Amino acid sequence: MLDCVSLAVARGEFVALVGPNGAGKTTMLRVLLGLSEPSQGSSRILGMPVASFRERWRLGYVPQRPAIPEHLTATVEEVVACGRLSKGRWSRRLTAEDRSEIDHALESVALVDLRRRMLTELSGGQQQRAFIAKALVTRPDVVVLDEPVAGVDADSQRRFRDSLVHLVEDHGSAVLLVSHELSAVADDLDRLLVLRQGKVAFDGTPAQLRETGVSLGVHPEDLPMWLEDH
Repeated sequence: MLDCVSLAVARGEFVALVGPNGAGKTTMLRVLLGLSEPSQGSSRILGMPVASFRERWRLGYVPQRPAIPEHLTATVEEVVACGRLSKGRWSRRLTAEDRSEIDHALESVALVDLRRRMLTELSGGQQQRAFIAKALVTRPDVVVLDEPVAGVDADSQRRFRDSLVHLVEDHGSAVLLVSHELSAVADDLDRLLVLRQGKVAFDGTPAQLRETGVSLGVHPEDLPMWLEDH
């Protein structure tokens, strides 16, 4: 349960949402995305009430455990291509620009060599990387990721980090990342929001967090070096 929590992420801002299990992180994401109704207050995406937001391709979202239909018959490339098709009619053909963006997204998560494989044949970590590519392929204005690199190898984390930084710096995207594993993006964060028991324990820059010494409530081995002692 959340208690009087407020969060705004500006264009070009890279924000991490952290805290111990049960702090309310996933609940907060669901409210922000319109998947759960708050008992009070409201949620807006790109200035529009969530209920009125129709341009879903402008939002890239990767849930913690994407649901995969048991009998899905789609390749990795086809799954990523769905992100591009969401920008228009599903019946339209992929353009040269679409294919270029699909190639770039697959490369960013190190799945180029597996693009023809069926998604259901991949490991859990590889499937997660495919859904990350699907979320990034439209170069969305807002990117929301719930534990996106859990179970993903270090090299893929670095590629993922580079893709997010590119979206922020070159496209001005807003990024909200929920993760216990901050090392890959520690030097790129603009803000950290720490949740504890449904309340905001801290909201500020990494430098301010170092000064205050607020504990993130996560395992020390998952923290970047500059937070190890807090």
